[in-house]
Amino acid sequence: MSSTFPDVSLSTDRLVLRPFDDLDIPALAEMMNDELVTAWTTAPHPYTEADARAWAMRLSHAERTEGRGIVFAVSEFLTQRLVGIVQLRHTDWRTLAAEISYVTAPWARGEGYATEAVLAVAHWLFDSQKFERLELRTAADNAAGQQVAQKAGFISEGVLRAAWIARSKTEDGGWTDIRTDLLLWSLLPEDLDGAMGDAADAGSFSAYPDWQ
Repeated sequence: MSSTFPDVSLSTDRLVLRPFDDLDIPALAEMMNDELVTAWTTAPHPYTEADARAWAMRLSHAERTEGRGIVFAVSEFLTQRLVGIVQLRHTDWRTLAAEISYVTAPWARGEGYATEAVLAVAHWLFDSQKFERLELRTAADNAAGQQVAQKAGFISEGVLRAAWIARSKTEDGGWTDIRTDLLLWSLLPEDLDGAMGDAADAGSFSAYPDWQ
């Protein structure tokens, strides 16, 4: 069995999921500097154009070529505007399991894009790649991420206590680290029948992509 995912693009009625390219760099830098992205991910802050260039041109592609997973830039089909990111990571090629994470740009929230993109990747992973399990972790206070998980048909499996470090805005405008629980979710092929793919997501992220 192959230990890397193929270099593919996926599409839905509204979205195209594809590899990153240099045209995404300005929009990626803007998206990753959003306060909610800073709070719920490990993205550098401030997120510079150099950070965006490294991710778009090198690091995101290496996730696939080195066998760890695959990264999709998510863009609107009609406008080609960057909607967000969906990433498969921590891929286990023996058990055919992977973990999914996602970020949605501030302007695109509330349109159901995160749910739509996650479901597109899940269907591809199960149908084309014959995987058997997809995991998702959301921070305990990240209600928007939990809503996306539920709408995509994920099943809550429990709480990983004090398992993540999020960031919280301080009164002086800075950021401080806070320890938080993670909720563990899973999706199996048979769970997709109950997914609400057309529901609008209110928010934007799973817990913790390592945007380093």
